Amino acid sequence: MKNVYYVGMDVHKDSIRMAVLQGNERSTVYEGTYENDIPKVIRRLKSFSQKGPVITAYEAGCMGYTLQRSISQAGIECRVILPNKIDRLSINRIKTDARDAVLIARMIKHNEADTIQIPTQDDEAARDLLRCREDIKAELQRTRYQLSNLLLRQGHHYSGTTNWTGAHKAWMKKLEFPRAPQREAFDQYFCHMMEIEARLERIEASIIFLAQTEQYREKVARLRCFKGIDYLTALACVCEVGDYRRFPSAGSFMSYLGLVPSEHSSGAKRYQGGITKTGNSHLRKLLIESSWHYRYRFAANAALKERRKGMDEMVITYADKAIHRLQKKFAKIVYKGKSAKMAVTATARELAGFIWGMMTERYC
Repeated sequence: MKNVYYVGMDVHKDSIRMAVLQGNERSTVYEGTYENDIPKVIRRLKSFSQKGPVITAYEAGCMGYTLQRSISQAGIECRVILPNKIDRLSINRIKTDARDAVLIARMIKHNEADTIQIPTQDDEAARDLLRCREDIKAELQRTRYQLSNLLLRQGHHYSGTTNWTGAHKAWMKKLEFPRAPQREAFDQYFCHMMEIEARLERIEASIIFLAQTEQYREKVARLRCFKGIDYLTALACVCEVGDYRRFPSAGSFMSYLGLVPSEHSSGAKRYQGGITKTGNSHLRKLLIESSWHYRYRFAANAALKERRKGMDEMVITYADKAIHRLQKKFAKIVYKGKSAKMAVTATARELAGFIWGMMTERYC
């Protein structure tokens, strides 16, 4: 369309580079750099909207969706595009904000930009809480590693079978150190670990409370019928994806999570490698963790039966179907001599398909 303005923006913490293409023109009609002040950016975009329709876009990144929501509320279309889908030629060794802005403008002009699903503000808030929990868990693992290394350097070896249990912590409290600085170091690590564990318990309680709210209760309850999925993973599946119907098939959802094999084929030769690992890495990690529960072949245990109380019989039947299929899948791959990690990844891929079917109500 002749009067449509395509605005590409390269967004940074302090500045926004803007490039504008009009209609069928090959060269830009405007380029400029602004400070990252949303009202000023909107005023500039409105100056173009008075002349014709405006379509804007910027790359997804650490700046989030505040800019997109503000521009959309002003009545101007704004898209957020996938950064790994921007085609930068390898022969072009010059990368600047100005060139990136022009490239984004040309991509939306030719409808070549893959946009991402913008989460609701409630989903984004829940997702931030879930990722905060992951950061706390990573900090706990790091502190435990530091504490265990300190004990090993002093020749203290725990003879029990499992670390970080109540018995293990009681054993650590009774340890003696020859020097006061070493005792001080142990106390600092140990107290820091206990503090992080308390924080982790509090945030997990908050996540469970959020998952039981009216907004998420029904969807979370359905997902909890699967073996290996409880409140944390179920809420993440709901908040990270949003509308599952935007995926036309289970395979497309598996591809979105990066759980499908990579491929490099040419002519008569076909080579398939490891999984692509594209898309949502946080959710992919959670599904792989859940899939370890399908290592052993047994029916629903007491905890799973408790989670299924009051659920529709068709939902339970569908979840049981997943248990039988996934346990068989894991065992079949292991019996072929493949590694358990490869088996659990393949199981996670099929678990993603069952989750897609549950959330799109394909179990009916």
